[in-house]
Amino acid sequence: MAASGDYNYIIGPGDSLNIIVWRNPELSMNVPVRPDGKISTPLVDELVAQGKNSTEIAREIEQLLGKFVRDPVVTVIVTAFVGPYSEQIRVVGEAAKPQFLPYKQKMTLLDVMIAVGGLTDFADGNAATILRTSEGGKQYSVRLRDLVKRGEISNNVEMKPGDILVIPQSWF
Repeated sequence: MAASGDYNYIIGPGDSLNIIVWRNPELSMNVPVRPDGKISTPLVDELVAQGKNSTEIAREIEQLLGKFVRDPVVTVIVTAFVGPYSEQIRVVGEAAKPQFLPYKQKMTLLDVMIAVGGLTDFADGNAATILRTSEGGKQYSVRLRDLVKRGEISNNVEMKPGDILVIPQSWF
């Protein structure tokens, strides 16, 4: 199945990058993206990685290494995914394990519910809402209980980067 070309993974703090400089193993390494969104490698003191994709970072490293290495060829592979805060999916309220999740293309509401361990006994799952930050905080009602307990797949909507799933508590 071919991936659609409309989504490029954007690097964020906490990601890990494998930087490979062809024919220069001493310059190749795994580096973490620091909380300030930057990386450091030999001969490259500080480089902003946050908000860029792996190809953009590879071209920037090639430019910087060009002062020291003739015609460097750099490949950057993301090896641990967290993503920028603005794209993370947040789950709050009556989930078994409320948390944030890295956004993945084609991620659905059911994928999110599996990751957070389902609903608590006190959840009012059918009163849950998705706050879509990409649409200025627009709210969508979702029937989580019907999806999780009854398998009503019509409630299995696709998530968007930055969505916040709010699961309220039941009052009875």
